[in-house]
Amino acid sequence: MNERLRALPSGSHVTVTHPAGRHNLVVGIPKHLKVTVDGSAGYFIGGLCDGPEITVQGFVGWSVGENLMSGCVKVQGNASECVGASAHGGTVVIEGDASARVGISLKGGTVAVAGDVGHMSGFMAQAGTILVGGDAGAFLGDSLYEAVIYVAGKVRSLGSDARIEDLTQADVHAVSQLVKITGFDHISAEDVVRVASAKELYNFDALKGTQY
Repeated sequence: MNERLRALPSGSHVTVTHPAGRHNLVVGIPKHLKVTVDGSAGYFIGGLCDGPEITVQGFVGWSVGENLMSGCVKVQGNASECVGASAHGGTVVIEGDASARVGISLKGGTVAVAGDVGHMSGFMAQAGTILVGGDAGAFLGDSLYEAVIYVAGKVRSLGSDARIEDLTQADVHAVSQLVKITGFDHISAEDVVRVASAKELYNFDALKGTQY
């Protein structure tokens, strides 16, 4: 099926029917296609893509939008772990809740979840933006680098080297734009919490605390 999608001309609109929870659907598409997955799907939906607009009318498993380069993957339900893992660009939108490790190793993409996210979300996120419309689980932003996380609800706990920072007007503008793009009208851009790196792990000193 992925080979047939890659053979289509740019601008085509396709509906994938009866996905039945299958894995690796709409993977490795390097062009602008509009693809609707009519039902719930499995792991790695929309992975390794560069340009398509993908809408899943159901739930998805692990690593939706993994290594996304550009385009958009929208899930009209809940998602399992590792949403948007290592995404370099584009946008991954989850209209329900997501499990653990949302945006793990994010490298420049945008991940937006309307509801709650699980533990270790934003783990080792290097660049990009994560927006959480509900609550965030434990160890949020552990080992965070230059990515920024916005949370509309409660943060259970922060991970290593993550801290809450003051919200700036630039942050409010950025969140407002994301709210427009995602349609997450329940989020107030002025009331989100900004989580970013304290940057104390940037320079690792293997000899710190040792004596000779």
